[in-house]
Amino acid sequence: MREIVVISGKGGTGKTTVASSFALLPGEKVMVDADVDAPDLFIVLKPKVLEAYSFKGRKVARILQDVCERCEKCKELCRFDAIDENYKVDAVMCEGCALCYFACPYGAVVLEEKESGMWFVADSRAGIMLHAKLHPGEENSGKLITQLRRRAKDIAEERGVDIVLIDGPPGIGCPAISSITGATDVVLVAEPTCSGVHDLRRVVELCKSFNLKMWLVVNRFDVNVDLTEQMEEWAKSEGVEILGRIPFDRSIPLLQMEGKAPVEGDSFAGEVIRDCWDKLLKEVWGGKVW
Repeated sequence: MREIVVISGKGGTGKTTVASSFALLPGEKVMVDADVDAPDLFIVLKPKVLEAYSFKGRKVARILQDVCERCEKCKELCRFDAIDENYKVDAVMCEGCALCYFACPYGAVVLEEKESGMWFVADSRAGIMLHAKLHPGEENSGKLITQLRRRAKDIAEERGVDIVLIDGPPGIGCPAISSITGATDVVLVAEPTCSGVHDLRRVVELCKSFNLKMWLVVNRFDVNVDLTEQMEEWAKSEGVEILGRIPFDRSIPLLQMEGKAPVEGDSFAGEVIRDCWDKLLKEVWGGKVW
């Protein structure tokens, strides 16, 4: 089984555009939208939910009113001002640090799991897809991503599917780390701009720390061909394979307005993405292409 993650060092590079196209190309796969803070792969793949699960990412404190002696110790120690004058805990303000739980001399504080979001197993037009949505302001996106990946691999094994394809979150923080840890291949989508170069360097350094096989796709390469060539030369020096160059194509946003991926329209960019997918499969499986 290969776990292929499509990521970028920043948002807006075309990462989901590439991932959604890969999902719709030949080859049975299980898809994961690992951007649990702001998922958007569903816009293209149009999943129908088969299973829905509550995600409890953290615990919050609750004060047992019939046990509490109003000693004020919890209020004095709480650095988040989560306890009001009536000794009730504001679940939004509480960070679940458990200091009040351990400090209360009367055992009046309990810690309770709080629902932080939902995650789903769905049937999309590209096959089985897993996605999730954290509630506003909630944390532990990395834990939720790990849950999605684990379930996706279980489903792939049950169905005899060779590919788990992950549309990763932007950036290099905890969500991105949770998306790539233990993966087999990482496709980096970058753009030839100053910020694009900076963020490509960051994400390559991140992937190198995990000893991951990396592939580079430069999106809208013809916006700055010289910078594209510089990015590719630097990437090669870092052991990154060049997968392809996607040109600027005005038909892509028009297709996206219809909820379609570039490979579903008559566009040169779509053909390039198709070639990138074929090349990736040939390299990964030594010539096996569907």
